Amino acid sequence: MPYLRPVPAEQSAPHPGEEPGRDAGARPVPGHDPRVQWAVSLAVVAAGLLTIRPMGTSGRGLAVAVLFAVNSAALLARRLPEHKVPPRLALAWLTLGVVAAAALIGLSSSGTGYLFAFFLAGHIGYRLDTRPALVLAGVCSLLCGAVLYLRLGPGHELLPWMFGLTTGAPVLVGIVNRTQRQAVRAAIDAAESAERAARAEARTAVLTERGRIARDVHDVLAHSLAGINMQLELVDALIDTGDLEKVREAHATAHALVKESLRQAQWTVHALREDVLPLRETLASMLASSGHRDALTVTGTVRELPAPAVQNLLRIAQEALTNAARHAPGAAVDAELAFAPASAALRIRNRPATRPAAPGAGSGMGLIGMRERVALLGGTLTAGPVTEGPHQGDWQVEAVIPQ
Repeated sequence: MPYLRPVPAEQSAPHPGEEPGRDAGARPVPGHDPRVQWAVSLAVVAAGLLTIRPMGTSGRGLAVAVLFAVNSAALLARRLPEHKVPPRLALAWLTLGVVAAAALIGLSSSGTGYLFAFFLAGHIGYRLDTRPALVLAGVCSLLCGAVLYLRLGPGHELLPWMFGLTTGAPVLVGIVNRTQRQAVRAAIDAAESAERAARAEARTAVLTERGRIARDVHDVLAHSLAGINMQLELVDALIDTGDLEKVREAHATAHALVKESLRQAQWTVHALREDVLPLRETLASMLASSGHRDALTVTGTVRELPAPAVQNLLRIAQEALTNAARHAPGAAVDAELAFAPASAALRIRNRPATRPAAPGAGSGMGLIGMRERVALLGGTLTAGPVTEGPHQGDWQVEAVIPQ
């Protein structure tokens, strides 16, 4: 089968007889070049015009001329698009053509009339379903054989009228061509379905990526801007009291939040890049920039993780560190990266706050975003206080990614 290029879903498969460019999305069926078929049809008409005799304006010549015109019209009508000719009309037109071809063979003195019968029989197999095509082709053979037999009469050689019986044989070629056309259409439909599926998958991927970017933007901006806004509102409230010391303190806090936001923006830019950052080194750098140097512990056999897993674990770590700084200011933070044979786990723990947390609530989207990231990787996320063991009383975020 020749190479078939998938085409947009808006374009429909061609019908037999359609020419390229005639209708939107029309495509020629492989092996059926319309230009070749037009040339063959016109060649048959031209040969008949030059050889079929008698042809005139009265008597037998007029009858031959009319039959020749009917045969030519029936032959040239093969180029009519299938979807524009109802099946019943096609059957009537081809039946008329078969009868006209048999009559032309009987009245003319040239064997060129056979060509009309042969080509019409072939098109019968291509245009009609198998059963009516075989019936009409049989009728064509019987009519042409009978016309020759009756014209020649008993006692003559059998070959001429037996040859007339073969005029319906090209129907088999037409049926084969129709089967090939249907197979090509099925292949085109399959290619279009695959193209539509690929487009749907690409759209899903785009929407997924938009969701990921939205989570990244939230992680960087929502918490930081909310904290900065809260401190600035506090500054406005303290100015009216005249307590300059508290004003400076709130201003310093807002300034620190701005620096933290810039640092988080840098992490986000790295995470959104196509290249993969080293997980262990990036986690250590992230902890150090948050004031928790040497807080990372790695257990198990270290191995490289897929890029999506690395990016999402880094974003989860960033969100967990942001929450720890907001809700447990001054608390020590530990991070553990554990590699197991079938999974990788990231744990971020912070101890209780050493100073009061700033008033105000977050957007509530941080934990939701972390859960979405882990769900995309088929993993699990737990977040809450540690109730037993050496870390009892700490707050822990744990993300487990299957491998």
